[in-house]
Amino acid sequence: MKKIIIYIAFSFLFSLSLFSQRILIPMDLAQTDHLKSYGLVFWYLSEGGIADWLLNYRGGSFMLDYSDKIAAECRIRGVFFEKINESKAKSIFDQVQADNVNMDAVKLEKSPKIAVYAPPGTQPWDDAVRLVLEYAEVKHDIIWDEDVMNGKLKEYDWLHLHHEDFTGQYGKFWANFRNQPWYIQQVAINEGMANKLGFAKVTELKKGIALKIREFIAEGGFLFAMCSATDSYDIALSAVGVDIVEEMFDGDPSQHNCNHHLKYEECLAFENFKVFTDPYEYEFSDIDVPPIGIGNPENDYFTLFEFSAKHDPVPTMLTQNHVNVVKGFLGQTTAFRQKLIKKEVTLLGQKAGTDEVKYIYGNIGRGFFTWYGGHDPEDYRHNVGDPATDLALHKTSPGYRLILNNILFPSAKKKKQKT
Repeated sequence: MKKIIIYIAFSFLFSLSLFSQRILIPMDLAQTDHLKSYGLVFWYLSEGGIADWLLNYRGGSFMLDYSDKIAAECRIRGVFFEKINESKAKSIFDQVQADNVNMDAVKLEKSPKIAVYAPPGTQPWDDAVRLVLEYAEVKHDIIWDEDVMNGKLKEYDWLHLHHEDFTGQYGKFWANFRNQPWYIQQVAINEGMANKLGFAKVTELKKGIALKIREFIAEGGFLFAMCSATDSYDIALSAVGVDIVEEMFDGDPSQHNCNHHLKYEECLAFENFKVFTDPYEYEFSDIDVPPIGIGNPENDYFTLFEFSAKHDPVPTMLTQNHVNVVKGFLGQTTAFRQKLIKKEVTLLGQKAGTDEVKYIYGNIGRGFFTWYGGHDPEDYRHNVGDPATDLALHKTSPGYRLILNNILFPSAKKKKQKT
């Protein structure tokens, strides 16, 4: 009788494993909308679900528990999914966790609170991160200087820096655009905020913001930046107590030999760079590889490095993609010179055979930062006043996927890093 009961119980559990269902969201070329797939997973986490990120399995796929509600949401968003039983799911987990393959499964446990640091008012350019957050339907807040100085960053897990100029030179647009209404408005808004917060200069306010953001990272925050917000941020940190801008920006000339007074030890990613104080020069420093050095867009690609999914999960998550060679794209800061990147910073993507590094990450205290060179992954040369990119035409963009990897990264249950 006892054997019969055990047999029935085993049969019942076996039948449950057959009929229990999972949703697999493949992220290889089978996927119809890679970008909205991230938004779907973000939504699932916000509903209280726990997902599995299958690193290096079919382009970095996701596994969710099945429900009719989730399946319907996938269909509404245009996300391709496969309905599989528990036996198939177990087979996949066994495959990715095997010792002889460069794959792994990472639990995604929460929906991160996301903020975008961006100034008020309309600007004559678009931000790739805000575009993809809105397209993927990822909830986020917009914050700015007053919020940062008042401690609001503590409410968030992840912060993106809009195409900000933390040196206080208004993007070095003075030479070409100083008489444009949008430029005049930008100056007025920034000067008004500096005055309100008790700073004599916009340059000093931006350095104060940079220091607050560094505190946010050190306390466990995740920071992502693109284009001019990458190098100008580190330049601002290096120039605390040093005047590196000319009088049209802050009312007095730059400090004599200012480059000799920069504090590289305060920077997150870069060292030994030289700032350019000439207001007629569009570049902030020699960190950037300018467009003139890049060449033909038909030959402009960068390669994502491969990492050990089981031993280096952080860079593995940040580089998940359905391709390992990604189209390049320009920006005010397009790429970073490798010789000026600190040795402790991890290179994630680089133009093969050159010192042009496109994508990096590092950690400060308990948090992480990721820098991504360029303005818009699907608009090679985005000029001031150009229309925004329509992401409905770029649903499978590898370049935009790298942004969205960063958004899910704070959701992951962290493993101990190798020593």
